Amino acid sequence: MDPALSLAVAAGRATAMTIRRLGRGGGTTLPGRVSAAIDGRALEKLSARLERGSILVAGTNGKTTTATLLRTILEASGVPIVSNRAGSNLVGGLTSAIVQGAGLSGATRAQAGVFEVDEASLPAAVEAIAPRLVIVTNLFRDQLDRYGELESSSAAISAGLAALPSASSALLCADDPRVAALGRGLRARTVFYGLEDDAAGQAEVPHAADARFCPFCGMPFDFERVYAGHLGHYRCPTGDFDRPAPDLRAARIRFQGLDAQVLDADGLGFTATELAVPLSGIYNSYNILAAAGAAVLFGLPPGSVAPALRSFTPAFGRLEQVDIEGRRVRLMLAKNPAGFNEVLRASRVLGEGRKFVIALNDRIADGRDVSWIWDVDFELLAGADSVIVAGDRALDMRVRLKYAGIDPGLVQVAEAPGDTLDAMLASSSAGEDVFILPTYTAMLDLRAEMAARGYLQAFWK
Repeated sequence: MDPALSLAVAAGRATAMTIRRLGRGGGTTLPGRVSAAIDGRALEKLSARLERGSILVAGTNGKTTTATLLRTILEASGVPIVSNRAGSNLVGGLTSAIVQGAGLSGATRAQAGVFEVDEASLPAAVEAIAPRLVIVTNLFRDQLDRYGELESSSAAISAGLAALPSASSALLCADDPRVAALGRGLRARTVFYGLEDDAAGQAEVPHAADARFCPFCGMPFDFERVYAGHLGHYRCPTGDFDRPAPDLRAARIRFQGLDAQVLDADGLGFTATELAVPLSGIYNSYNILAAAGAAVLFGLPPGSVAPALRSFTPAFGRLEQVDIEGRRVRLMLAKNPAGFNEVLRASRVLGEGRKFVIALNDRIADGRDVSWIWDVDFELLAGADSVIVAGDRALDMRVRLKYAGIDPGLVQVAEAPGDTLDAMLASSSAGEDVFILPTYTAMLDLRAEMAARGYLQAFWK
């Protein structure tokens, strides 16, 4: 028995229980802070008891979906998992998650941990958890008032990866120049994944791309193919840095509307293996590939991956479907220019969406500065039947849509969550699809309202 750890676990669990009973949220962060205040090594001690080790998922976009995909694969193979399923990805959130799964002695039924980690928190998480594997999905401009430019996020992730021992692995997106560059000089085994289906990409880099220049010499990259934002096939004209050949690649991608996709995986033991997943969008092709590669690097046979992915259920707010009085409502989190552009494109092209709710907040977890909305291609909403703008900064969004050329007569303002759902119901009919594209806290607000009305469960359940 470790008295300090036992007290930390007891206090953390009691804090979480109290928060939930009082209806003050899911208790996803504060319990971890309480536990850490009692035993500063609680996260380190408890993660060391996971006999199969842990996987950390970092990056700007796709962390939650990649972690959920990976958890689905591991659990289907009978591996008990502890994970920050509610998405609290600072160190306090990681501690809360692992404390909730532990007994007072520190024992846990979980054999492995899968944790998504905030970019700035990765060095501390690596130090405490000593993971077997770290996945880095991508690096996009996001919450500049919190993280600064890409250099700041890149430096934090680089510090975390540099601390990995040679026995660990780093699974990096080859198609993101910023992420791929992080693989240079690591002690850990470095493995790359990427897309290689020319038909799924485009020839030109979009204006909102965030990594156009070689990180070593500063020259503009030559892009042969672009899939999402600046993710694609690139080379430095001076030869200082080219896209690394991926160890795991998606050779062919087929979308089935907005409901599913099939991609052919090659490498790391996969041989033109069809991975059929009820999750669409090119950005999710990367998430699927990362999760599949991580599962194999973790020791699972490649043959176990495809069957597990067929039963995948999207994480809350990430292509989540909710039936609301006969309407199929899709929640598609969009929190930065690159991510917003991709969900807009997916909802319009793959989902054939015509009715939209755009919800914009500017709280701490969203970023106070909302000027990034001017880098989003809201022109893609041309031809929609109706658009409801919602959230704390709904009026800013209405102005942005005016300059995007969207007919003002189609745009309705409904700032509060309850008013937003009422407006959505009034502007749509049973049998229709409605697409809700919210920032993070706006998504939580809308889900809380839906839960209060009995349409779904709270996100931490």
